[in-house]
Amino acid sequence: MKLDKYTVGKRYGKALFELAVEKQATDDIYQELLTIRQIFKEVPDLGNILSDVRLTGDEKEAIMEKFAQGFEGVIKNFLWVVYDYNRIDDLLFMIDEYERRYDSLNQVALGTVTTAVPLSEEKQREIEAKVADIFGYKKANLTPVIDESIIGGVIVEADHQVIDGSLASQLNGLRAALSKK
Repeated sequence: MKLDKYTVGKRYGKALFELAVEKQATDDIYQELLTIRQIFKEVPDLGNILSDVRLTGDEKEAIMEKFAQGFEGVIKNFLWVVYDYNRIDDLLFMIDEYERRYDSLNQVALGTVTTAVPLSEEKQREIEAKVADIFGYKKANLTPVIDESIIGGVIVEADHQVIDGSLASQLNGLRAALSKK
């Protein structure tokens, strides 16, 4: 039975994270994983290329050599294990799992902040500080999302919870209350 990408990502990401904790290298490995993620953004088909059955093993290995040459130690070994098990196209899922565990260890809440208009950097930091405080984290990193349909206010999704302070939600609540009378 073939495992789905999320399951593979969780298993490999967890294993890498546990190794990083054991070697007391969580920060260094995290930074290298961010570099790998950036490489995958710049070359989005890299995972598919290294898994492509139309290429010979030597061709794929030559590409992998170039890719892995910028890394050493745990990450280089990890990349080769992932490649050898033909899971390189699942690498971003592995990085996501590592990052989730890394942020949990460092008490960082990840999520989104949805507004009708773009937030200033100062307002973004203010909201992140408030969310971190509400959820009991040291810090929050919220990805801004613009959705004009919320009319105004803010919707925050973090730590598997939603705080809906949107004007659209408040208007819908008022409509529902008025329709009951």
